[in-house]
Amino acid sequence: MARTGCGCNSELSRSASSIAADTARGYHILKIDDYSLTKGTPTGEYLKSHPFTVGGHHWHILYYPNGWKSEYADFITIFLKHDGSVANLVKAQFHLRLVDDVGEEPVTLFAATSFASNVGCGYPQFIKREELEKSKHLKDDSFSVQCDIVVVNEFRAKVEMAVESPPRFVSVPPSDLHQYLGDLLRSEKGADVVFDVGGQTFAAHRCVLAARSPVFSAELFGTMKESNTTGVVRVDDMEAQVFKALLYFVYTDTLPKTEEAGQGEERDEGKEEDDDIMSQHLLVAADRYNLERLKLICEEKLCGYIAVGTVATILTLAEQHNCHGLKKACFHFLSDPANLRTAMAMATDDFKHLNRSCPAVMVELIGMLVT
Repeated sequence: MARTGCGCNSELSRSASSIAADTARGYHILKIDDYSLTKGTPTGEYLKSHPFTVGGHHWHILYYPNGWKSEYADFITIFLKHDGSVANLVKAQFHLRLVDDVGEEPVTLFAATSFASNVGCGYPQFIKREELEKSKHLKDDSFSVQCDIVVVNEFRAKVEMAVESPPRFVSVPPSDLHQYLGDLLRSEKGADVVFDVGGQTFAAHRCVLAARSPVFSAELFGTMKESNTTGVVRVDDMEAQVFKALLYFVYTDTLPKTEEAGQGEERDEGKEEDDDIMSQHLLVAADRYNLERLKLICEEKLCGYIAVGTVATILTLAEQHNCHGLKKACFHFLSDPANLRTAMAMATDDFKHLNRSCPAVMVELIGMLVT
């Protein structure tokens, strides 16, 4: 027993806590091809990157080849812009740096902690054009800028190990159940049901599917089972590669890994379009089999693919499958009159389909255009 200052015996209480930030991290690489041609852009005008998402927020990188203002006309200006009206509420840090194939340390670095909704934040004197043109970072008339972002969502207190508490002798590893179930799917060991999708067959396990999806449960163990006498379940209106990805998610709770562009390289536009289309198909499949987490994952991915050429198709999909977050993201993009007019001019057929499928949404969009 420890003796206190009052002269009585009592137990000494020991505890500790810490304050930590709940953060989300990500980066975007902007490659400037045909650099010499971009030098014709007037001072104060910028070229904008493809939109990207970090921490649930949408961002752009603004590239000013001849500076943000006249006093920076000899410099390249790089800004990070938050794509939203509440940018001043975002707590974030970011770093801008030149990168190359060698992956060496950056030659220029800038960090900021707040954002202005109308301009953004960045470095007006990111690098002098004369210095860039003499550096090894400019190769074949191109260079790349990487923007690393840390979004601070909130600060939270957590309990720490008490001072002078006994050391830990046992470390419990994270669960690897998904790896075993993935191996079970690949090996087809013990499989007791076969699906025919577009002429391709997939073997699976009834209990796993039924445990993950109420639709599979009804199909394999409910009244729908009685109508299937062939032992093969036929899946119509779905591509084989989509069903394969769906099965992988059912067993592992993750999506199959796809080939990613190497660091410092742009993603191939065709590959990005394929990812966009696959996410659309997977969202429909997730809704069909009541896989809510997969549906939300697809929604989040599609938020990053919203552009003037895709917004009508994605908005139609969001409305038809009750994707409220994705619908809000589409309306947010179209709240910019320039985006709305350009999208309606470029994707006429897609907006006609939206009008036929979701007339109420089209009426709302026309109201936005008029105002």
